Formats: sequence, C-alpha cells, structure tokens
Amino acid sequence: MVKKEKSYLGSLGSDFPASVVVFLIALPLCLGIALGSGAPSFSGIIGGIVGGIVIGMLSGSQLSVSGPAAGLTAIVAVAIGKLQVFEAFLVAVVIGGILQVILGYIKAGILGDYIPSGVIKGMLAAIGLILILKQVPHLVGYEADFHGDETFEQKDGKNTFSELFYSFKNILPTALIIGVISILLQILWDKVLAKKAKFFKLVPSPLIVVLIGVAINEWLKSSRPEWALGASHLVSIPIASTPGEFFSFFTFPDFSHLGNITVWTTALTIAIVASLETLLNIEASDELDPYKRVTPTNRELKAQGVGNLVSGLIGGLPLTSVIVRTSANVNAGAKTKMSAILHGMLLLLCVAMIPSVLNLIPYSSLAAILIYTGYKLTKPSLYADFYRKGWEQFLPFVITVVAILLTDLLIGILIGCCVGMFFVMRSNFKSAVFVVNDDNKYLFRLRKDVSFLNKPIIKRKLEQVPEESYVLIDAARADFIDKDVVEVIEDFMKHAPLKDIKVELKRSVYKDQGFSQHAEVLASKN
Repeated sequence: MVKKEKSYLGSLGSDFPASVVVFLIALPLCLGIALGSGAPSFSGIIGGIVGGIVIGMLSGSQLSVSGPAAGLTAIVAVAIGKLQVFEAFLVAVVIGGILQVILGYIKAGILGDYIPSGVIKGMLAAIGLILILKQVPHLVGYEADFHGDETFEQKDGKNTFSELFYSFKNILPTALIIGVISILLQILWDKVLAKKAKFFKLVPSPLIVVLIGVAINEWLKSSRPEWALGASHLVSIPIASTPGEFFSFFTFPDFSHLGNITVWTTALTIAIVASLETLLNIEASDELDPYKRVTPTNRELKAQGVGNLVSGLIGGLPLTSVIVRTSANVNAGAKTKMSAILHGMLLLLCVAMIPSVLNLIPYSSLAAILIYTGYKLTKPSLYADFYRKGWEQFLPFVITVVAILLTDLLIGILIGCCVGMFFVMRSNFKSAVFVVNDDNKYLFRLRKDVSFLNKPIIKRKLEQVPEESYVLIDAARADFIDKDVVEVIEDFMKHAPLKDIKVELKRSVYKDQGFSQHAEVLASKN
C-alpha cells in the first residue's frame, strides 16, 4: 500500500495536468448528455463527479475515466419519458448498479477478452472521426445538437452529415475564430513549444485554450458587444447562491416506484448496456496505455456497479467507462488513476465554488479540444498501418469504423465482431484441409479444427479422385473433426474399392477423433 501511495504521489506531476484536461472535456459532455437525455442538467455533473471519484478509487484501471455515456442517452430518454418521474428513473439506476456488481461477482467480465484487437482499434478510430464530425458544428457556433452525441441519427431528425451541412450555412464568425485559434494553439503548444521548454510540458494546452477563448469573448463584450458570443454558446451550469441551494440540486430516488415493471426493465437494460460499453472501453483503454497494463474486468464491473448505485442515490445519470475522456487522459500524459479521481474532485469543487467562471467558457474552445483529441485517435497513419497488414486485418478495422460512424457504438462493434469472426472462420477454413497429389497419389491432410464448413470441399475433392489411385487421409494433426466430416470420409472408404482406390487412414492415437472401428477395418481392407 505504501509503495502504491508513493507511485501515485510521484506521478502527480503528470496526473494533475491530465486531470485538468479531462475536467475541461468532461464538463460540456456531462451537461450535454444530461440535456440529450431529458434529465436535469446537474444530474450529468453528479454523474461526472461520481464517475471520477468513486469509480476512480474502486477501479483496477489506471487510465480509464468514467462518467455519463452518450451510448446510454437514448435509453435514459425513453425511460424518463415512460416513467415520467425522474426520481423513479433514479431507482432504476440504483438497481442497475446492483445488477452490475452481481455481474462482476459471477465473472461476466471475461466477455471483454473475446473482442478482436482490430475491432477495438476500429472503435477508437471511429470515435475519433465522430468527435471531429460532431464537434465541427459547435466549433463554428451551431448548437442545435447536444454535446456528447455519438449516434448517426440525431433526435432533431438530422444526422451526422446533414448537421455539418446546416452548420456551414449558419457559421458564427466569432465562434469560428475562437475555435480555429484554439486548434492552432494546441498544435503549436504540443508540437513546438513543449519540445523547447519544460514549462510548456507542465501546463496543459487545453487549459490555455480555454483561458484564451474566455479572454477573447470577454474583450469583445466590453469593446464589440455585438460580436461577443451569447449565453447559448457558452457553458451553462446552475449557480447556487448558498450551500443549501447547491445541495438542493441533488435529487434522491423514490423507492415507492419499486413495484413498477418499467423500473426493473430499465434497470436490466442499463446494467447490460453499461457493462458492455465498459468492457469495450476497458479493452480500448488498455490498448491505449503506453505501459500495456491489464485491467481486471470483473473488478471493473463491480466498481461500475457501485458507481451507478451511488450516482442513482444522489441524483446522477448512469455511468460507464468513457473512451473520449479516457483517450484524452492518455494523450494528456496521465500515468495512474489519480488523474481520474482528481478530475472528479475538480468537477465538484468548480461547480460548487466557481460556476459563474465556468459559465464564461465558449463551447467553440471546448469543441476545438475534442476535435484535436479526435484527430489523435484517427490519424491517417493508423489506416495506412492496417492496410499494410493485409485485407484480413484491414477490412474488419475499416468496416468497424464505418459501422460505428453510421449507427452507434454497440451496433458498430457487433458488426465489426461479426466481420472479424468471418475472417477467422475463413482463415481456419482454408488452413484446416490441405490436399496435394502426384500422379495417382493423393494426400488429404486435416489440420487444426475441421468443422462442418469443410465438409463440401472434402467431399468434392474425394469424389474427384480418379480410379486406381492411392489416397492417404492424414488426420493425425487435427485437434477436432466434426462428425459430418468423419461420416464423409467413412462413406468414401466404403465405396472407394468399387473404383479400385486404395485408402489409408492415419489418425491420432492420443485423441478421440470420432472415427469408428469400422473405418480402421475398411482402411486395412483397402
């Protein structure tokens, strides 16, 4: 324990600046996801605080950051609409958290290990593209869609691409200028200044971006008020004048709704979807980790469950591990979980003590930070690397990217996994059966796992063997042979003598491959 505390303290120089970056990114996302869900805006902030502090402390991941997730927005919106009482929805969040803890104890976290690496990298690249495409409208001052939306089809009837079209028709010059300056400043800070002086490494560029964005807009308010950004283009956090008013923003579940079946179906949906998203994002965060540390997935499910339990009890949205915040955390140089915990503390302190200052931040500055983060996730070099690996790696990667871009995270991942599974089966299919011939001598070598999918080619190749030939069927190297394939081979051995074909069967003496004793007799007769 002492060693861990020392490592956390020793990494504060990296973790604290990273926590500031994650805080700046989490702030608009928490508010935006609450808005998109039809929940009170402060419920998103509560979720961000609990995700950072509670889940951060309990999680075994060193770099993952949890909070309200865009993937749950539609579920939350539908549930609140059906239940009509937010306090009833909070009961579902609490129950969903308990179910997640149970999933952790029954070791459901192993499901995350079966997601192909190419699909995970495709997810990261897709999230990068989504960040760029979804944040460009906010960069130019078009605020029709909520911050944090990741789905292709939007609630307002538009989609990712049509939103871009409308945003370019409604550009707000001041927002665009602040956004462009913000992007250029980040590039200059990271690519040039940070390499020349240690000071620039210690101060995160997103913090400078936000301060300059605020400074520009405040200067315009005093000198050119007609050009200044209005309240709809700035962060909007509820402001409490007294501690009592601040605590009134917290809402508590009404357990009198426990008998409502909709509460239970919502809880089950939250538990399943939140767990799947968490497992996906944990795999992705481990992929991004420069030290390649492995997160204990069952512990993560328990941590997420406790986080959702606490969030529901005090009025917060349901939580998952979130890849946008996690990737920003990694790119900002975080080394331990202290970054996630500190970002939660910053959220709590800032919304409690300086909400009026936070409400000066332009959305275009925050959009610029997210766009720059998105670019780091979906660099052109990543696509070139996968292309060089061959089509079996490239196609699942690209199809995952396109599928997530045109649907949502879970559907896209499911499509990517199906495509990845197809290529695995195709590879096994091609390598499971090896056929060569020299004049009238034929070798059928069965390797690895020979499934029913190999039955047609084996049957066809055996029937093509000409009369008066010699056939060696070598099954010694096969770990598994499907019963259908065994039946095809035995049937061939029965009628082979009619064509004067001599058949020899070589099978493993160590494995039960399903061949009958009759097959051995047939082989000896041949």
